[in-house]
Amino acid sequence: MNFKNITVAGSGVLGSQIAYQIAFKGFNVTVYDINDEALERAKERILKLKARYQADLGASEAEVNSAFDRVAFKSDLSAATANADLVIEAVPEAVHIKTDFYTKLGQAAPENTVFATNSSTLLPSQFAEVTGRPEKFLALHFANEIWKNNTAEIMKHPGTDMAVFEDVIAFAKAIGMVALPIYKEQSGYILNSLLVPLLSAAEKLLVNEVADIETIDKTWMIATKAPMGPFAILDVVGINTAYNISLAHAKATGNEVAEKIAKLLKEEYIDKGKLGVAAGEGFYKYPNPSFAGPDFLKN
Repeated sequence: MNFKNITVAGSGVLGSQIAYQIAFKGFNVTVYDINDEALERAKERILKLKARYQADLGASEAEVNSAFDRVAFKSDLSAATANADLVIEAVPEAVHIKTDFYTKLGQAAPENTVFATNSSTLLPSQFAEVTGRPEKFLALHFANEIWKNNTAEIMKHPGTDMAVFEDVIAFAKAIGMVALPIYKEQSGYILNSLLVPLLSAAEKLLVNEVADIETIDKTWMIATKAPMGPFAILDVVGINTAYNISLAHAKATGNEVAEKIAKLLKEEYIDKGKLGVAAGEGFYKYPNPSFAGPDFLKN
């Protein structure tokens, strides 16, 4: 495994977390996004992670500062990938956006650079050819709050070089992840094959007016002893991601419920700035959501 310089493309909630975790483990990281405004928001997100690493991992001030110092921010794709051994893509979960990005990335990055998609639901084979290097392309999917939920799903497609697959597994371990190799393509990988049906079922109950948000979450939490219900999980994942998944499903299948879910998320949450935990409000208000209150699960 010869990965030393890593580029993370896409600086949203998870992209920023991925970049900081990699830097925290001693690698040089460049964060790429389409403009300087997006990169400024990324800097703010990453700076806020310092306190989380100190609180959750017991990291020292020197360690979190040193990690931040290993992160560079660039809005020029060629400059951002000039020395990259590995590019981890975390751009929005939309086929046309990823296709356009990989077309440009394949032209900009050095020939030896390995590409990995952090897509939650899309398959690497959908983009393998457009990368121009299908044998050096695969999926590397992280869970949100990566420093605590430290799983990395590494999924090959039929054309992935096994040596590349094994190198990325070794890299995942080197950045503190529990590596989860997936040898056959599966939409949703392992985690989202389990999680997305749960979240979709909760959204369906809501849009069909079967029950309200708190009742649905309360039911799941009491019955399974889970610390959060599906709508609290959606706030952590981010409403934009949930919307993109529902919209993609609606377009692919014409499913009316998926269309209703996408419409609800867009009009009642995204358009009103209720994007989840990172925005201070989603289905719940933060930093003190009602589901975390002492009386939430009481009769």
